Amino acid sequence: MHARTVRGVARSAAVAAAVTAPLVWAPAATAQVPESTLLASVAPTDSPESAPGSVSIIKKDPAGDVLAGAEFLLLDATGQEAGTGKTDAEGRLTFTDLAPGVYRLKETSSGSPLHDVVADQDVIVTPGATARLTIVDPFKPARVLLKAKDEKAGKLLPDSTVNIGCENRTLLTLTTGTKGTTTGQIPVTSRKTECWVKQVKAPAGYDLYQPSKSFRVAPGAPVTVTITNAKTATPPKPTPTKELTEQPTATPPTPGDKPVATTSGAAKATPTDTATPDADSSTVPAADAAGNGTPKTPAGSLAHTGADATPYILGGAGLLIAAGIGTVVATRRCRRTAPETGQDANRETN
Repeated sequence: MHARTVRGVARSAAVAAAVTAPLVWAPAATAQVPESTLLASVAPTDSPESAPGSVSIIKKDPAGDVLAGAEFLLLDATGQEAGTGKTDAEGRLTFTDLAPGVYRLKETSSGSPLHDVVADQDVIVTPGATARLTIVDPFKPARVLLKAKDEKAGKLLPDSTVNIGCENRTLLTLTTGTKGTTTGQIPVTSRKTECWVKQVKAPAGYDLYQPSKSFRVAPGAPVTVTITNAKTATPPKPTPTKELTEQPTATPPTPGDKPVATTSGAAKATPTDTATPDADSSTVPAADAAGNGTPKTPAGSLAHTGADATPYILGGAGLLIAAGIGTVVATRRCRRTAPETGQDANRETN
């Protein structure tokens, strides 16, 4: 047992010597490590929060066309320039390698005489991402010159108020000043826009221009609009008219006046009662002084026809006077004849 134990110990010592022998004789192969490998293993890798980002721009106009040559400036949070550039032929511009944060984008030029620049805007850059922006430049407004004129004389008129609009929208209201003109700007949405003008207040002493007047505007281009007004017609002054007055006429005698024979032989009209005589009284014959039954001319008046009856009345009066004179003459002849007849009778008796 003792010999066997000794041999086992010797065998174990030999194995241990065989295993440890390479470590003692080749230490240089495992001890030398490159410096770059050590630095790489020690330095920390970049975190996702610190990865750079970018900003991509595409530039268009209201009609959808891309715009080349537009200039932009990018400022960081401290106001320092972070990038600048122009849009290419496709209207694109990209700012790269930007630290995450908030930036200010400014358009310094639209690159077109028809377009305006947009207002400044903030852009947020996130780590490892691209902020994409579509920027639409508006058209420049059209410049309008409004004139109000006298339709015939052509002189400029103040205090003419109009509404100007496009399609169904009223865009602005203008009033001419003391020189008869005024200016304004019309916002447009296309390269050619149809607009209208309508007068809502005419100058003093002029009629309102009733119809709407159409005109065309272009971005950034001047246009002149003229409204003409006609003077308000002055009503003629009324001329005084002479009132027709009836001329005074001779008053006809009252119906019922009858001529009465006088001793001088002239017929004289004596007024009778004011009461209207009976209708048949004018037809009763009156006996003359000699007993003859010669009726007198009935007295009366002509029916009123609306005309002057004076000539007829005068004519009737003349006839009555002539009849009266004839009656008187006949009566005298009878008186003269009666005595002679009596003398002849006496002579025959004797």
